[in-house]
Amino acid sequence: MIGRLAGRLEYRAADHVLIDVRGVGYVVYVSDRTLAALPGPGEAVALYTDLLVREDLLQLFGFTSLVEKEWHRLLMSVQGIGAKASLAILGALGPDGVSRAIALGDWNAVKAAKGIGPKTAQRVVIELKDKAPAVMAMSAAPARLLPGEADPLIETETPARPAPAGARAQVSPAAQSEALSALTNLGYAPGEAAAAVATALGETPDADTPALIRAALRLMAPKG
Repeated sequence: MIGRLAGRLEYRAADHVLIDVRGVGYVVYVSDRTLAALPGPGEAVALYTDLLVREDLLQLFGFTSLVEKEWHRLLMSVQGIGAKASLAILGALGPDGVSRAIALGDWNAVKAAKGIGPKTAQRVVIELKDKAPAVMAMSAAPARLLPGEADPLIETETPARPAPAGARAQVSPAAQSEALSALTNLGYAPGEAAAAVATALGETPDADTPALIRAALRLMAPKG
């Protein structure tokens, strides 16, 4: 299994790139969002990868983070979602957007991806809702080099997509993970906690851990 590639980007196409790793060229399919985050030809690049194996086909798919890769694998476990549909969803929403949409049960957000109909979008939300908290918590885990990696082309940080002009500051991944952990330790169901944290993130994207927990608790407090 090829789990990560690091080398020089040789060329970019509409839906894939060619990465040269010590003289071997790998064709890697990526989402629109990932493609926009990658550097130009001739520059160093590193991507986490997932290998699709079929009787007549071998395809590599590339991701800028382990969270994005995990969502790709989970999305493909849903009936009706293949690799192309998964990349369309990730390209439209990004991994954080997918986490939030599924945690909140917002199938309309998933439906916004190209080629995704309402029934498929609803199926994605229903089947993956209980898995959202674990993937959201993965955001706090720092990326690490594999043992023995010393190639100068291997990057120690995952390429990041530049934030749009005027974009608001985002809560740190650690705060999101810590808030989820705290709420589940208090006895809240993982799905309920994830939905509350996702809503709180939308309302206060620059909140620290205590503020995020307080906001989520207010959202889950009994009404009336």
